[in-house]
Amino acid sequence: MNEKKMLEKKGNSIYHDTWMLLKKYRDVVWSLELSVRQVCNRFRIEYGSTVDEFLESIYCAGADIGGSEIEQHAKSIERSRNMLKLLDSSIELIREKHKCGEEYYWLLYYTFLSPHKPLNVEEIIEKLSSHIRDISRRTYYRKRQEAIETLSSVLWGYTAKDSLDVLEYFFPEK
Repeated sequence: MNEKKMLEKKGNSIYHDTWMLLKKYRDVVWSLELSVRQVCNRFRIEYGSTVDEFLESIYCAGADIGGSEIEQHAKSIERSRNMLKLLDSSIELIREKHKCGEEYYWLLYYTFLSPHKPLNVEEIIEKLSSHIRDISRRTYYRKRQEAIETLSSVLWGYTAKDSLDVLEYFFPEK
C-alpha cells in the first residue's frame, strides 16, 4: 500500500502529523547541520571568533542583541534542535519502555532516521532481518504503522476519546 492510500485509509491527523515529521527528519537534520556551519563560518569571517566567544564577549560587555538577525537565526536553530531532541527522546522512550520497543526503534530508524535513506522497502527489510526474525513485506508495513501510532501517542498524547475509552474499561460507570 502506498503512503497516500495509507494516510487516506488512516484518516487520522495525529498519525499524519507524525508521519510527516518522520518523513522530514533527514531533511531537518541536514538543514540544521548546514545552518550551524553557516553561522559558525559567518562569525569567523565577520568577527574573527567562534559563536561562543562572540556571545560571551557580548554578554560580558552588557550589549543587547535582542531582535537582531543573529538572535533570530539562533532561535530558529534552537527550535529545530529542540524538535529533534523531542523526537529522539520519544523514540528512545519507546525503545526502552514499550513491549515492542526494540522492534519499533529499528523500524523507525531504518525507515526514517538513519543518515542514509534506504533505496526501497526491500533494503529496509534486509536491514531489519537482524533485529526482527522472519519479517515479511506485509509484516513490515503492519509493524511500521504500529510504531508510528505508538510514537504519535508519545509525542501528542492520547486523544480525549482514547483516554475516555481506557478509563471506561478500567473504571466502568455504575
